[in-house]
Amino acid sequence: MEPFFSILSPYEFVLVLAIAMLAGMVKGMVGFAMPMIFVSGLSTFLPPDWALAGLILPTLVTNGMQALRQGSEAAVRSIRRFRVFLLVGLVCLLVTSQLVTRIPASIFLLLIAVPVVVFAAMQLLGVRFRLNRASSRTEAAVGAFAGSVGGMSGVWGPPTVAYLTALNTPKRDQMRIQGVIYGLGAVALALAHLGSGVLRAETLPLSLMLILPAVAGMWLGGRWQDRIDQNMFRKLTLIVLLVAGLNLLRRALMG
Repeated sequence: MEPFFSILSPYEFVLVLAIAMLAGMVKGMVGFAMPMIFVSGLSTFLPPDWALAGLILPTLVTNGMQALRQGSEAAVRSIRRFRVFLLVGLVCLLVTSQLVTRIPASIFLLLIAVPVVVFAAMQLLGVRFRLNRASSRTEAAVGAFAGSVGGMSGVWGPPTVAYLTALNTPKRDQMRIQGVIYGLGAVALALAHLGSGVLRAETLPLSLMLILPAVAGMWLGGRWQDRIDQNMFRKLTLIVLLVAGLNLLRRALMG
């Protein structure tokens, strides 16, 4: 297969870099949505497996930065708190990642999009779903769902964010917890797609190239995020979640 720079025009090449920076900026502000922006944007110019490969390393690096922003001890506490979510999600991610070339992605995109759109829209309209204390069974169910769709599409943010929002997680904690969950998921995703063949000699340079603009965008987004209060953070998170869900629904129904 040809290297990525031989199948992109100079204009498309610049747009790919801009997409990576935009994905980083949104992630810096609300802590998620990087894979969705990457997949939606890159698949406009590149085959789906290339788009998926492109997001893997930038996602791995930026999530590591996000998880460790408040120190390693806080990150370890988050791992212990959400250990059931992480373990169940990991198993499901590894299993479903091997099916990425065999099952239509539209099925999994619908599974993500419909509940996310309904959840975000109702929350923005004032209908609140809150979990005062999550049971291990609930956490395992959400982890299984997030891991399964993540293995197929590289997108596991929406169900995770919906879960953390329902728990009414404080802004700083939510940003860190998202970084931990997505960071460990990104490690698993990279390993899984080394096995599936998505991340290979032809696609690896693209993924490496997109790290720098993604990190730069995340730095800019993080500066804005520090100035947002809890209520505004929650609303912004729900708006991004709704837009992301609608975009996934569009992709599932229209291709």
